[in-house]
Amino acid sequence: MFFARIFLHLAQAIFRSLSTEVSQVPLRAIPTRLQIILALGLCMLAACSAPKLVSVAVPKIEIETPAPVVTVIEEKPLTTLVSIARTPKEYRFDAAKHIYGFNQHRIHQGKLPPLLYAIGVVTFEVREDGKIESFDWMRKPKQAPEVVQEIERTIKAAEPFPAPVHLGRVRYTETWLWHKSGKFQLDTLTEGQI
Repeated sequence: MFFARIFLHLAQAIFRSLSTEVSQVPLRAIPTRLQIILALGLCMLAACSAPKLVSVAVPKIEIETPAPVVTVIEEKPLTTLVSIARTPKEYRFDAAKHIYGFNQHRIHQGKLPPLLYAIGVVTFEVREDGKIESFDWMRKPKQAPEVVQEIERTIKAAEPFPAPVHLGRVRYTETWLWHKSGKFQLDTLTEGQI
C-alpha cells in the first residue's frame, strides 16, 4: 500500500508535468491508458518486492565409486605399560618398579650388607615404544663378569619397558647393587645398607 501511494504521487507528478494545469489531478481524471501503465508499474513494483519461489529440476548425477584401495600398514605392537613421567628421574623410578615386577624372586629383601659382591652402573636409552635402544656400562664389575651378563640378560628380559609418553625417548642411569646370593636391589628402590 505504501508503494502504491508513492507510485500514484509519482504518476500525478508526471501527469502534471505533461499538462498545462497545475492543480491536483484526481485519479478519475487520469486517462485510461495511463491508468493501465500505472497498474502495470504497480504490478512490476510488487513483483520486485515479493520473494520469488523457483523450482529447479536438479539433474541426477551418478558418481562411480573407485575400487577400494588396500594399504598395508605395518602395525607396531602397542605397549600396555605407560609411564607418565615428565623427567628422566621420574622415569627411572617407573623403570625400576618394572624391573622389580619381572624379578620379584630375585630382589634382596631388607637392607644390604656393608660389603657387596658387585656394583654395576648402566645407562639406558628407552625408545618411545618401550624398547631399549642402547645401554652403556658406566661401571662394569670387572671382578664378576657373570654379573655383567646377568644384568644384561635381566634388562633384555624386562623389555618392553613402560613407554615414556611425555618424554618420547628417555636416557637414564641405574645402579645395580648385587649380593653374593645372586639377589640384587636397584639404587632407585634400595632399602639401604646395614
